[in-house]
Amino acid sequence: MEQGEIVVSIEHGKINYEGHEVLNSIDIELRKGEFVYLIGKTGSGKSSLLDAIYGEIKLSEGNATAVGFDLMKLRTKDIPMLRRRIGNVFQDFKLLYDRTVYENLRFVLEATDWKGRKKIDEQIEKVLKMVGIVGKNDNYPHQLSGGEQQRVSIARALLNEPDLIIADEPTGSLDPETAREIMDLLINISQQGVTIFMATHHYKTIETYPGRIYQCVNKTAQEMAIKYS
Repeated sequence: MEQGEIVVSIEHGKINYEGHEVLNSIDIELRKGEFVYLIGKTGSGKSSLLDAIYGEIKLSEGNATAVGFDLMKLRTKDIPMLRRRIGNVFQDFKLLYDRTVYENLRFVLEATDWKGRKKIDEQIEKVLKMVGIVGKNDNYPHQLSGGEQQRVSIARALLNEPDLIIADEPTGSLDPETAREIMDLLINISQQGVTIFMATHHYKTIETYPGRIYQCVNKTAQEMAIKYS
């Protein structure tokens, strides 16, 4: 994707889930290399919106595209390819705790049809360098600090060289200093052309790292007119 190209676009989107109206007015546009926030109270629909972009749940109405896929016409067989273009970073890391750092990353590559030990090893080395955590290949997650675990989680999200990273409260379980380090890393990744869409409750973070903001409120997901600075 070229700089400035639209990565995610949802117009007049609606989400109904298990018989309940979650969001009835979604209007979002994310461009390549942007760092954009998603805020809203618990239960406001943030997670459902992220799930819709990731192909986990379907929009019930609207026009919607993500990383080149039409979400309204998404077929089951298209979902693995969609998810190759989207990386996920979570608050609780979601690493496999019975496997080493290397094994966690190799598992993802093999699951997405990477072939060849040399190619896999080179990609793992590349992403670990990108996130600033080398020499930890043989460590298990419980042997790492929270910040290191989150760096591994970000490395995992980068493995398939995605156009978009969805970061759901990525600093929520970290101390302030470590949270700043993770934010600096995510900002750097966005500056390299990867779009970051980050859900957060931490308004201090937004004040420190200003950006465009979308808010889920009253069953809508709209861009806020203000920008923290």
